[in-house]
Amino acid sequence: MANPFDPTCDALRPRPAVSPAPARGMRRRLVMLCLGLTALSGCGKPAKPKPPPPPVVGVMRVHPQTVPLDRSLTGRLSAYYSANVVARVSGVLLRRDYKEGSAVRQGQLLFEIDPTYYRTVLNNDLAVLAGDKATYVNDSVIAARDHKLLRSGSVSQQTVDDADAAKRSAAARLLADQAAVDGARVNLGYTRVTAPISGIASQQLVTPGAVVGSGTSDNGTGGTQLTSVQQVDQLYANFAISAADLLTLRAAQNVALAAEANTKVKITLPNGQAYGPEGTLDFSDVAVNPTTGAVDLRALVPNPDHVLLPGMYVTLSVDFGEQKNVFLVPQQAMQRDTVGPYLLVVDVRGKVERKDVAAENSLHSDWIVTHGLSDGEQVIITGIQGVHEGDTVKVTPWQPNDTGQTAPAPAPGKQH
Repeated sequence: MANPFDPTCDALRPRPAVSPAPARGMRRRLVMLCLGLTALSGCGKPAKPKPPPPPVVGVMRVHPQTVPLDRSLTGRLSAYYSANVVARVSGVLLRRDYKEGSAVRQGQLLFEIDPTYYRTVLNNDLAVLAGDKATYVNDSVIAARDHKLLRSGSVSQQTVDDADAAKRSAAARLLADQAAVDGARVNLGYTRVTAPISGIASQQLVTPGAVVGSGTSDNGTGGTQLTSVQQVDQLYANFAISAADLLTLRAAQNVALAAEANTKVKITLPNGQAYGPEGTLDFSDVAVNPTTGAVDLRALVPNPDHVLLPGMYVTLSVDFGEQKNVFLVPQQAMQRDTVGPYLLVVDVRGKVERKDVAAENSLHSDWIVTHGLSDGEQVIITGIQGVHEGDTVKVTPWQPNDTGQTAPAPAPGKQH
């Protein structure tokens, strides 16, 4: 029996499970598999992303043009003619002879004041005039007789001179008496208060039965106002423009101011409705109002249908002339920062460029750009939010109804 502890015993020698040749083939296959996996892992890296397409912006090519030079101002309307109806003599107001708010003619009776006192004064003055006329006639007869007697030596020259002086004094009293009579007739006429002008008579300010006036003579002060009459077939629109703005308009090289008679004024009513007939500037003050620092202007506006009322505040659009070599840019394109207003334009290389501009006034929905742009430049109107200065963009012509928003994509399976 073999010794199990004998190192030479074959039973104790380990036997290989696989032959050496197949083991080397398996290792080769494992190496190739690892190389293949490594190659596959290298092919699976993500590819470098493509740059996004340039943003699309809507642009408008601008050109210099001539636009009306409008200014929007606030004005107040006043009557073309306005007259206060005042009691020019004292007395009790007897009656009103017109309908309040109606049209009256010049000279039409409006009020009556008690004439009793003034008729009495007139009668007294007439009596004095009649007595002095009799005295004048008598003095004239005496003077004529004394002149005849002087030739025969019956009276002295002194007597004749005294007779002539008495005649002249009587004539002077006649003139004074006639003036008193005329004044009494005037005061009596003032008891019938008439319309000083034709127009619309306002409501009465004093009712019948009240004592009006402050004296018995026409001294021009202290009279009681009874009503007023205004002509409203055409009205004045009073407004003002700052002296600085007016000087700027006159000094601007690209502004052609219209003549005063050709300056048109459009009116917008307080409810926002446009008033049809246009007015014409008819007055421009030569001095600056020291209180407001503005120049007072006035326009004459037709009012055939009496739509406009005196005292009404309205908005005035005044056409001062033409502004030449300016650019109109939609308001949505204008940007502002701490530097001031600016626009984004697309240059010949397709890149976005900033243009600092001067735009102080607008026309309808456009800004009037006076400086900063050149003829033919492409101004970005839509898509401004997605671009910056120096970006490359793709341009498309802007349409007035283009809002710059992208339409939503149609649902799958639906085509339009």
